[in-house]
Amino acid sequence: MKKIMIIGCGGAGKSTLAKRLAEQLNIPVYHLDAYFWKKGWIATPRAEWTGVIQNIIARDSWIMDGNFGSTMDMRIKEADTVIFLDFPTLQCLYGVISRRIKYHGKTRPDMAEDCPEKLDWEFISWVASYKKQRAPKIRENLAGFTEKNIFILKNRKEIETFLQNLK
Repeated sequence: MKKIMIIGCGGAGKSTLAKRLAEQLNIPVYHLDAYFWKKGWIATPRAEWTGVIQNIIARDSWIMDGNFGSTMDMRIKEADTVIFLDFPTLQCLYGVISRRIKYHGKTRPDMAEDCPEKLDWEFISWVASYKKQRAPKIRENLAGFTEKNIFILKNRKEIETFLQNLK
């Protein structure tokens, strides 16, 4: 595992898993939210965003966490390992609410500068609908990449088992 992609619903723990894997495997981590969002929650223009991703995937090793559907196929093709956190909706909602409380008025360490933690109805709706609307398409897409190491983890216990098995 040298090029690892971590995807899943907001609040599932993608960034936390990325950090833990980076420590365990000594591979650099790229939190995609920190690259996509500019100060004040301004999105990176699409052409520029594609260039950012191309720059990262050209490196010898990486761990990337984040969804960003516009570049997902590009990242999957270059990854040797994909970890999909396919968690229950309530667990993800709990995760985003907990994160909002923990980082109230602050910017998370895995986020771009001057993007203080926020929680709005649009994001809550996205998290609430992820399992039914997005997860099936992701599972279907991943099934087409039989030459990749694909791990679908469904809860925190499975993450812990996965990390223990890497040692």
